[in-house]
Amino acid sequence: MKNISLNTGIKAVLLAATLALPVVVEAQTAPPQGSGIQRERTVTGIASGAWSGKRLSDGQPDVQGQWSNTIANHNNWTDPQGGVPGDPNPRARPTTARSERAPSRVSDPSDGEVPFQPWARAVQQDFLSHFHDPIRPEYIEPLARCAPAGVPKSFTWHGFEIRQYPNYVLFLFNSGTRIIHLDGKPHLPANVKLWNADSRGHWEGNTLVVDVTNNNAKARFARTGEFASENVHIEERYIFDNSGKRFNYVATVTDPTVYTRPWTVTIPAKRYTEQDPPDGWHYEVAVANTPDGHLQHEHYERVCIENNGPFGQVAVTPAKK
Repeated sequence: MKNISLNTGIKAVLLAATLALPVVVEAQTAPPQGSGIQRERTVTGIASGAWSGKRLSDGQPDVQGQWSNTIANHNNWTDPQGGVPGDPNPRARPTTARSERAPSRVSDPSDGEVPFQPWARAVQQDFLSHFHDPIRPEYIEPLARCAPAGVPKSFTWHGFEIRQYPNYVLFLFNSGTRIIHLDGKPHLPANVKLWNADSRGHWEGNTLVVDVTNNNAKARFARTGEFASENVHIEERYIFDNSGKRFNYVATVTDPTVYTRPWTVTIPAKRYTEQDPPDGWHYEVAVANTPDGHLQHEHYERVCIENNGPFGQVAVTPAKK
């Protein structure tokens, strides 16, 4: 994807990102049997430092491409490969010991738990206890209703694409779009709240540092119900290795109205390229015909389907005895 020079405004960025997409002509292959969530069990650290890789014309490190997390989906925030506790579906239950599964996405504090205030822990546990029996609307996860996944959950919900333009980094998520402003603009007024928040960033070597405010806090972090309030402040660090194959999302979450202390989330991600087979989760691409006539993989827009899984199959009529 060539870097496109934009003169002004967010609208130009979105037009370039959406209207200029190549036309999909065919799918390369059917998703391989059993494709889906990665099952890496460890998180390899990546140090912040100098960037020695390719740069774009405006000087940004070139990190454009297709990415996805390497651990698991959004089912469980603190036990990523543990499924949703209480799931009545036997196929969704973990078959390995906790010590053999990936670590919590909460990398600080060391116990891997979100440091909720007692009232907030009770709210999270109430949501979880009714997840498979949503007797009230608030027990239905917003993403199941096709709402945006929000920050930081978007990084655990399917693969995503990064595109870069002068003064902007653009994330094309499966459930929405997020723009990182690099031009020094101030944050939006405090009374403006967004599903994907408001992001202002800058590059420090191999690390994209982003200040995130104006979060409407309607999204849950996972199907286990962890959450923040509209007062949340997130300091993100996207630390890319110089091979261009991996990055770690490391963010400090501060919200004194919900938590007893700031805490850190770590989500590892890897790049997908045309050498990787398309699949139905991490690398949702098809072969596209580009303007210059060559074929390349292009991320397609996934239609959201409201669903009840894994909500205890509440839409299924019980079999008659």
